[in-house]
Amino acid sequence: MLRQFHKIPGLIAGLLIVVLATSGAVLSVLPAVERAGVPTSASAEINVAELAGAVVDRYPGVEQIVRKPSGKIVVYYFRDDLPGADVIDPVTIDKVAEYSKSGFQRWMTNLHRSLFLDETGRALAGLGALAMLILSYSGLSLTAKRLGGWRKLTGRVRGNGTQRLHVETGRIAVAAFVLSAATAIYMSLANFGFIPDGLSAEPVFPRNVNGGVTMSVADIADLQAIPVADLRELTFPYADDPSDVFAITSATGSGYIDQSTGQMLSYLPNDTTRNVYEFIFMLHTGQGLWWLGLVLGLAAAIVPVMSITGTVIWWRARRAAPKIAHNALAKSADTIILVGSEGNSTWGFAKTLHDALNAQGFAVHTAPMNRLKPGYAKAERMFILAATYGDGAAPATANAFLKRLAESPSAPDYPVAVLGFGDRQFPKFCQFADDVNEALAQDGWETLLPMDRIDRQSAQEFARWGDDVGAAMGINLDLVHSPERAKTNTLELLDRQDFGAEVQAPTTIFSFAVPQARQSSLWTRLFARRLPKFKAGDLVGILPPGSDMPRFYSLASASSEGVLEICVRKHPGGLCSEFLHGLRTGDRIDAFIKPNPDFRPAKGRAPVILVGAGTGIGPLAGFIRANRKARPMHLYFGGRDPKSDYLYEGEIKSWLQDKRLHTANLAFSRITDAAYVQNRITADAVALRALLADGAQIMVCGGRDMARGVMEAIDAALAPTGLNAAVLKAEGRYLEDVY
Repeated sequence: MLRQFHKIPGLIAGLLIVVLATSGAVLSVLPAVERAGVPTSASAEINVAELAGAVVDRYPGVEQIVRKPSGKIVVYYFRDDLPGADVIDPVTIDKVAEYSKSGFQRWMTNLHRSLFLDETGRALAGLGALAMLILSYSGLSLTAKRLGGWRKLTGRVRGNGTQRLHVETGRIAVAAFVLSAATAIYMSLANFGFIPDGLSAEPVFPRNVNGGVTMSVADIADLQAIPVADLRELTFPYADDPSDVFAITSATGSGYIDQSTGQMLSYLPNDTTRNVYEFIFMLHTGQGLWWLGLVLGLAAAIVPVMSITGTVIWWRARRAAPKIAHNALAKSADTIILVGSEGNSTWGFAKTLHDALNAQGFAVHTAPMNRLKPGYAKAERMFILAATYGDGAAPATANAFLKRLAESPSAPDYPVAVLGFGDRQFPKFCQFADDVNEALAQDGWETLLPMDRIDRQSAQEFARWGDDVGAAMGINLDLVHSPERAKTNTLELLDRQDFGAEVQAPTTIFSFAVPQARQSSLWTRLFARRLPKFKAGDLVGILPPGSDMPRFYSLASASSEGVLEICVRKHPGGLCSEFLHGLRTGDRIDAFIKPNPDFRPAKGRAPVILVGAGTGIGPLAGFIRANRKARPMHLYFGGRDPKSDYLYEGEIKSWLQDKRLHTANLAFSRITDAAYVQNRITADAVALRALLADGAQIMVCGGRDMARGVMEAIDAALAPTGLNAAVLKAEGRYLEDVY
């Protein structure tokens, strides 16, 4: 619901908000520009009577003196029957410049306030401000929810580049967004009379004017009591009209003064309503607070960035969202399918199940697990297809399911079948599905089938499960699932470096590029296809011949280097690793990039502790290679024998010399002085504690058993400090890429 509350106003009012924000950003600069043209002596301690007397001497035809919010003093006058306006120095009364209101400023102001549509435009501008306020609140709430609560609102943002840019810029500017939107709504309500603004109240025009000889304006006591800093405007009587009066408006009120006696004939002090309106007007426009105008303008300039990134995020999610045809309403469906997915692959299996049951005549409703409802009026069965994210966690579309389940009423009278999706090489294979199944059992839900599991998205296992479902339902159910083939790039092998054959762990560093990149024609080089954008630590999905199931490998290079580099160990019977190890220079592969922004060194200069074994050094080597500013990086690398599988040996020695790498702690398990990386960590406990006290980040890449041993060693090293790996993980200072 909160996501819809954020998305709908953004899509409907996005263009309107961008127009208002862009025009507001331009207008916000003007107070600072105007302030820059104010003479330095404008702050001198003089009163309105002194100023007016001096102006009369210099400008005999003066009609009005106006003090702008910037402090600029403008004199309006007639000379030789021609009107004029000058900006003056209030102390010397010297002319600083001729004054004229910019046509561009008027045009931009009309665009910002009414979109050139008069009252209709003013109403639209008010609605745009309301949409902005809704977006600010809902966006901040979504960010807090995503980061784990309001207390973690300033924590590290995860996601791809567009998502991080959207969240981080919004988080920085949200206070300015709220201030601008709230003040705009207030002024819009005042403009349409829904709330009073106090501007329409005026002092009663006097009827008891003396009409005698005009006294010097410099001698009027009431004007002597008003500092120039409080002046808004002073209007002079018409020449040769003894019945006319001075009209004065100041920061505290307005009134009329007899030009003959100097007495205040009528005065109306500003009430609270007017003071509030003027204060809010100042906050919104920056007029009178030029520095605030610049801050608000900078924030307003961010709005187009927010709009573009928000639209891109929405479009990507929409494009990636499953297209479920004939999706019955929840209240009328006899079959419910709930899906827990992180990367949308589980949705493909859910669609196959949905279509097959729909073809059999069932009314099927398919939805994310997070949309579990308290009841389904006509449901006769439910299927839950749940993937596991990371190390046993709930995927994105199911992270609120267990809470919703706990809040639901008693178990329904229809049965449920749980199907888990995962990878058997992970110790917590289908852990989240197990948790869901256990929670359902504790709540007393009846089972249609015992919980089953699908390993690595196996279409064969899914078809077998479909046979079991069909038998339980008394129908013939064929679940033929054909995953959508990822859009790939063709890459050509440029070079390979082979290691590890002597220790029965054949490992190769592969370097790929797009084929055209090697051609020598100038025309070809200019217009050749480029590598897709990626950074070290991202993943490349490789499709071995005859398979639509990608295998993922961590990248050891960035696309800016012109090559795609990976480290791959050959596994007996491994479809993709055997295919890769059989490649020769010039051979080609089909691959695609999967961003992995959660495994990157944090920004800044804090130390980075890199821990990897075997092929796990790949992305770590990429981080070191990119460390041109010599940020402190400390490597712990483990292999079997330095004579056989010391990956990146030459590069590591070079990086130590040019300070891209500060220290290299090596551990080899099949030599006389055998050790593992966790042994090196234990030996360096004191140094590690010092690095972590300086804000260091730990990054671990490699096999799961190695990662578990490293975590235990880190916990032991940190025991005297009260810290542990779990605390560092919560702070975003302990990252893992394990397999």
